[in-house]
Amino acid sequence: MRQKTFFRITILSLALALLVSCAMVPITGRRQISLVSMDELTSMSFSQYTELMKKSKISTDKTSTTMVRRVGTRIAASAEQFLRDNGLESEISNYQWEFNVIADTATVNAFCMPGGKVAVYTGILPVTKTETGLAVVIGHEVAHALANHGGERLSQSLLQQLGGQTLAIALQNNSEATKNLALQAYGIGTELGVMLPYSRLHESEADHIGLILMARAGYDPREAIPFWQRMSQVGGAKPPEILSSHPADETRINSIRELLPEALKYYQPSK
Repeated sequence: MRQKTFFRITILSLALALLVSCAMVPITGRRQISLVSMDELTSMSFSQYTELMKKSKISTDKTSTTMVRRVGTRIAASAEQFLRDNGLESEISNYQWEFNVIADTATVNAFCMPGGKVAVYTGILPVTKTETGLAVVIGHEVAHALANHGGERLSQSLLQQLGGQTLAIALQNNSEATKNLALQAYGIGTELGVMLPYSRLHESEADHIGLILMARAGYDPREAIPFWQRMSQVGGAKPPEILSSHPADETRINSIRELLPEALKYYQPSK
């Protein structure tokens, strides 16, 4: 009886949380789950960013650092202007933009934490090649922050944990073998059926939003295709798309081709 009561309370609480915690992603309009406040999220991300910067070797190359900060500033301004244009000016205070370059040639990556803290690893600069190529990367990463993908991933992780705990309690009178099998199936099922598909959705959504941001900032969004073609050549064999947190290279490039007409409406070459 206690198990059934707990299960019902958990389900009702979960349903209520999902009902009252929906938000909307700018530009795409997709509804998303947001169980973590922006204040909590930015506090955690700023702390993590500070620790990472302390542990990392910051690039002393003035040329690349200046370029990253120039591109970042333009993309950030584009993001803020979009928020103003769409009646979301109050959200601008959530971002404290900062752009740094980490000297690590082995890491072909960049990121933007919730709240606007950005880092670009020097390993990705040979792939970006140009300032516009860099705008593809920074636009994509800033799009993750603008769409609150970090908060959504954390919310999904909390729900995944809650579901596992609820399942464990519901099965507590079963044998250990049965419980372990059920929990393993739950873990694999939620990872393949929920977490990874949402991760791929976030990447595609960041591509979409990033194209708009870079175009509004005066960078030609058509340069996204050759950049992602170059990225597809980085690294060795890749897992099947269903097992990956990112879309397959061909899927991503084809999607970008379909999005370019929309992005080009916002593109005016910078003077």
